[in-house]
Amino acid sequence: MEITDSDFIAKLEKRLRFIYKENYSVEILNSLKKTISGFSKLLQEGEKWDEQDIILISYGDSIKELDEKPLKTLNIFLNKNLKEQISIVHILPFFPYSSDDGFSVVDFRKVNPELGNWDDIAELNQSFDLMADLVINHVSSKSEWVQNFVQQNGYGKDFIRTENPKTDLTQVVRPRSHPLLTPFETAVGTKHVWTTFSADQVDLDFENPELLIEMMDILLEYISRGVRIIRLDAIAFLWKTTGTSCLHLPETHEVVKLMRDVAEYINPQIIILTETNVPNKENLSYFGNGDEAHMVYQFSLPPLLLHALHTGNSSYLNDWAKSLPALSGDKTYFNFTASHDGIGVRPLEGLLPENEKSELVDNMQKFGGKVNYKSNPDGSQSPYELNITYFDALKGTNKGEDKFQVERFLASQVVMMSFAGVPAFYIHSLTATPNYYEGVELTKQNRTINRRKWKLEELVAILNSDTPQQKVFKTLQKLISIRKKHAAFHPNSKQEILDFGNEIFGLKRTADNGEEIILIVNLIPDIKSFSFKKEVIDLISGAKLESNQLIPYQFLWLSSV
Repeated sequence: MEITDSDFIAKLEKRLRFIYKENYSVEILNSLKKTISGFSKLLQEGEKWDEQDIILISYGDSIKELDEKPLKTLNIFLNKNLKEQISIVHILPFFPYSSDDGFSVVDFRKVNPELGNWDDIAELNQSFDLMADLVINHVSSKSEWVQNFVQQNGYGKDFIRTENPKTDLTQVVRPRSHPLLTPFETAVGTKHVWTTFSADQVDLDFENPELLIEMMDILLEYISRGVRIIRLDAIAFLWKTTGTSCLHLPETHEVVKLMRDVAEYINPQIIILTETNVPNKENLSYFGNGDEAHMVYQFSLPPLLLHALHTGNSSYLNDWAKSLPALSGDKTYFNFTASHDGIGVRPLEGLLPENEKSELVDNMQKFGGKVNYKSNPDGSQSPYELNITYFDALKGTNKGEDKFQVERFLASQVVMMSFAGVPAFYIHSLTATPNYYEGVELTKQNRTINRRKWKLEELVAILNSDTPQQKVFKTLQKLISIRKKHAAFHPNSKQEILDFGNEIFGLKRTADNGEEIILIVNLIPDIKSFSFKKEVIDLISGAKLESNQLIPYQFLWLSSV
C-alpha cells in the first residue's frame, strides 16, 4: 500500500521533527512510511464507542481447566456466561515473559504457548472486540534485544537505555524503591542500564529512531490481528532526559500523538488508551488537544470511591467528579475500580487530605491488604499502591468489618458503571474474588493478592451455589444488561453531580435524545432518607419509586415514568 496522502505525510514529518529535533532526517520519515505501507487500510466507519460497550479485564489464564489451553477456557466461559454483557475483552499481556505476570515481555510478536496461540486470540475476536497491551517502556532482560546488547552484536543491541552511574538522577520520578540503574556485564565491559520497574525490565531507548519504527510495526501488527484498543503500558516514563523528572516529557506526548495518527490511518476505529497511574491533572494531560489519547484511565475513581464508602462521606468524590472536563467526540474515560495492579495512591494527590489518605491505607491493611511503596527524591518512601481485591477492600468501613460487604461492593460497581466513560470490570470484581493469600505466599509479590487463577470447575461451583460470589455475579449481569439499553449511559452523554448530602452519592446522566437517568446511592450502613418529588421509575426494580428511604448501600437508577 503506497502512502500518497500528503497531509498525513506532513503530519508524520512534523511529529518526527519534534521528537528528534536536530537528529531528525528524512530517512526516519521514509522508514516509517515503508513500515505503514506494509499494512492494509481498514475503512471502518461509525462511533468508536456507545452505551453497549463494556470491557472485561483478564489474564489469559485467570480461569484454567486441566488439559485445555487457558485462552480457550476463557473464551468458553465468557461465551457461556457473559456474551450478552461484555463487548470488549482486555487480555493482559499474553506474550512470552520472564516476570511481572506478563509485563516483562520476552517477545512482542508471539503468544505465550502456555496460554495458546494467535488462532485462540482470533477465536476470542469472533465474539468480542479485543484490547491488548503495547508494553512500550521496557523489555525483558531475557529478550533477544537485551541478549544482543550484552553481546554487543545483532538486531536491537542499540535499543537499550544506558546511563553513566555518576549522572545526577535524583529528580527522576519512579514508582519503585530499588536502584534506578542496574549493571550489566557486556562484551565491551560493564554498562549501567535504566530499569524503572525492576532489574528484569530493561528500559528502551527511544532516542534511537529505529526502535520507534520497530514499535510502530508491532503496534500495526496487533491492529492487523484484530486488536481495537491499544493500551500503552507505563507510557509516562517513555522518554528520558537527564536533569528532568523523566515523566510526561513533551517527546513522550508526541510519541502518543504519532501512534494515534498512524493507528487511525490504518483503522479509524482504533482506540489509543494511555495507562498513567499519576495525579489527576497529569493523567488528563494525555488527552492533549484532542489529538493524543482517545481514552484515559480514571485512576482517581477507585481510591476516592473506596474512601467514600469507608467513611460515608462523598464530598471528596463529588469535588473530583465535578472537576472532570466534559468530553465529546473522540475522547472519553476508561472507568474501573479494580485491575491486575493495586489501587493507586498517587492519584489521590491534591484530592484527599493526608490524614484521610493515611487512614485509608491503614484500613486496607486491617482488611488483609498489602502496601507497595515508592522512593521519593529526598530519600523517603511513601505509599504508591494498595494491594487488595476490591471485594475485600469493602468488607467493612473505617469502623471495622460488618455484614454489608456484598451490598457495599455492589454499590461501588453501580457508581463506576454510571460515570461518563466506558466501564471496565476486572474479572475478579465480576466474581467477587477474596484476597488470594496463598498466591502471595507462593510468589512473595504483593500484587498476587488480586491475581488468583480460578480452576474452572471450582469457579462454576461457586457461581452456581448460594455464595456471595453468586449474588455479585448475577446482580452485575442484570445491572450491565439494564445499562446497555439506555442512551443516557453513552460514554459521552452529559454528566451532572447532584447534591443529596454527603451520605448519599447522586449523579445525573442525560443523553442527546433527552433521556435522563439519575443514580442515587446510600453510602452508609444505616437507613437514609432523601428528597425527590418527581414521579419516576427505578430501572433496577422496574417499579415506581414509592419511598424516599434507602436501606444500607441501596442504589437506584431513576428514570421518568
